[in-house]
Amino acid sequence: MSLDGCADLVARGDPDRFDALMAMPRAARARLLPLFAFHIEISRAPWASREAMICEMRLQWWRDIITEPKPRAHEVAAPLHDLIQSAALPLDLLDQMIAARIWDIYSDPFEDEADFSRYLDQTSGGLYLASGLALGGGSEPMLRAYGYAAGLAAYFRAVPELERRGRKPLVDGRPSAVKSLAEQALDTLNSCGNASDIGPAWPAILPAWQARALLTQVVKDPMIVANGQMGLSEFSRRGRLIWASIIRRV
Repeated sequence: MSLDGCADLVARGDPDRFDALMAMPRAARARLLPLFAFHIEISRAPWASREAMICEMRLQWWRDIITEPKPRAHEVAAPLHDLIQSAALPLDLLDQMIAARIWDIYSDPFEDEADFSRYLDQTSGGLYLASGLALGGGSEPMLRAYGYAAGLAAYFRAVPELERRGRKPLVDGRPSAVKSLAEQALDTLNSCGNASDIGPAWPAILPAWQARALLTQVVKDPMIVANGQMGLSEFSRRGRLIWASIIRRV
């Protein structure tokens, strides 16, 4: 089945992840495109309507999709079904990725930092683990650590927009607390090993190529999160991605 629909969706919906895809070997790219398109679909579902029930129905549609024995004629659901079957992806892992997005529908705050960490682990951490499994394996703690760090960096960048939409994105938005979250994520990355250590599944970690630099920015000046000033120059972005794809280290 053609992956053109998935490629178009990822290119439009997540340009950074699409750039990482283009830097991967062709075989890895073909495996991960349906998974990344699925990630975009479920991350958009909570924002599809002001009616919470409609948003929940969209998420439930995807929960149904991953358990159905036959593929549906849908540009993402069909290739995702093929990937689930060929890679034997755990359905509970994908279901957790979907269920975690229910938080995005409502304006309730996270209960505590453990609740916030669980959200990042089930959304971004789950995506990175599923990516590694789709490519043949790898260390689950390492994949989840890179997923968490990349997810935290992306979440920090989304904080101003989430606040504009009436959400309460952080348990503690004080600069000291924000800095601590970034430091903890970096410490975990530094202790979990290199991307090359997970063998053929190393491309699963490539989309995290900006995470270290972005989190380091937050450690140096946590106010950039609230001010919406996180980001790398285009030269730095491209250079880091090329280097990471060559040395297989993120």
